[in-house]
Amino acid sequence: MKVRVTVMLKEGVLDPQGKAIGHALHTLGFPGVEAVRVGKIIDLDLKSTDAQAARAEAEKMASELLANLVIEDFTVEVLG
Repeated sequence: MKVRVTVMLKEGVLDPQGKAIGHALHTLGFPGVEAVRVGKIIDLDLKSTDAQAARAEAEKMASELLANLVIEDFTVEVLG
């Protein structure tokens, strides 16, 4: 079962990498970009064949290791 975990900084947490990308995009001639937030996507291929079990396992992985819950939020998407 394929599962995607998306980890993003929480609102209000400074994102210097996003700021740098936003500045670079403006410099390259993309003035319409108002803000950039950088995150990470982690694709997992789990042995589980049950979507609910796979989601629960991925959520446990994210909360224990993949995301720093103090400054990051995560979402889990079962891809199939």
